[in-house]
Amino acid sequence: MLQPIPYDRRTAVAYAHRWAYGRNPAYYDYENLGGDCTSFASQCLYAGTGVMNFTPDTGWYYLNGNDKAPAWSGVDFFARFLLRKGQSEGPFGAETGLEVLLPGDFVQLSPTGDAFTHTVVVVQVGARPTLRNTLVAAHSMDADRRPLSSYSFRAMRALHILGAWQAIL
Repeated sequence: MLQPIPYDRRTAVAYAHRWAYGRNPAYYDYENLGGDCTSFASQCLYAGTGVMNFTPDTGWYYLNGNDKAPAWSGVDFFARFLLRKGQSEGPFGAETGLEVLLPGDFVQLSPTGDAFTHTVVVVQVGARPTLRNTLVAAHSMDADRRPLSSYSFRAMRALHILGAWQAIL
């Protein structure tokens, strides 16, 4: 049986600030294997939920650099996991517009408008969010408090975290 638990946005954002320009030694750095952006986003999300999903192939988990779910470090897999239908252990969210985003949410960017290739962590938003006052942290072009407007992209996907499902023992 699963129960919903809240997402601790403050802890996720604090993690993002702490590790935006560094690498937590508890996690493998994928920078030279296609980029570390979504792994960094997953680390922030895990800091705010403390719940993983160990389902092979379709789950969201990290045990070590060679034993992780595709959703831990893959841009589209990350979105697909968060937007899954039905209840299964781990964080979940909704695709929304920029105006709904809160610190601790995620944005995925597509430079060409075809494929999403970069995940950033929202760390601050204005009272009325715009590309200019939505600030993000990221790996793979390490950044903290960088305006979303400073990125070059044709499409964006906003992922608002609603909480996490946790197994009741």
